[in-house]
Amino acid sequence: MLALLLANAAFFAWTQGLLADYGFAPLAQSEPQRLAQQIRPEAMQLINTGEAPHPASEPLAVTGMTAGAAQCLQAGLFSDEQANALRPRLQAVLPAGSWSLENSVEPGRWIIYMGKYASDDALAKKRDELRLRGISFESLLNPALNPGLSLGHFSSQADASSELNKIAQRGVRTARVLQERPEVRGQWLRLAAVNPALAAQLDTLKAQFSGKPLQACR
Repeated sequence: MLALLLANAAFFAWTQGLLADYGFAPLAQSEPQRLAQQIRPEAMQLINTGEAPHPASEPLAVTGMTAGAAQCLQAGLFSDEQANALRPRLQAVLPAGSWSLENSVEPGRWIIYMGKYASDDALAKKRDELRLRGISFESLLNPALNPGLSLGHFSSQADASSELNKIAQRGVRTARVLQERPEVRGQWLRLAAVNPALAAQLDTLKAQFSGKPLQACR
């Protein structure tokens, strides 16, 4: 026991650097030269996954565009009223021929729907039941249907009904086919060749886009 006490005392003295004068001390781990190489460490920010800072001065165009590069961008769908209000602003700011407003139809969206549930706890319980049955589900686009679940979305009522019959054979009895979103007609803003100069001009129109972001053409 005396030897154990002496060994512990010696180890404590070694870890605290009390034996450094005798040439016994742990290896120092500090690397001050690395601190000197840091560049503006105070500017580092932690953000959640999937988030990114959006400064007020950031242009609408896709980031990462290099000088001289050009890409096709679009925004929409604008209603006819929104498009008519946007058109004179585009004519006043952007070069002729650099943009167009094109008629388009967004097809309706049919889903296999379960809900509404009385509470978030009831919704969570239903999710667990579906996982046990191996049935996938997805979030709803229409907030008016929450709290609820979609077991799949389809471009036609017939396709949704066919899939519902298959799911019913796996023990799901309370799901039904529902139209989540009706067919929508409107206009897409299309810009075939956006370079950095045009992107800067687009930035001045940000407030006119009714919250619709620019995205790569499809």
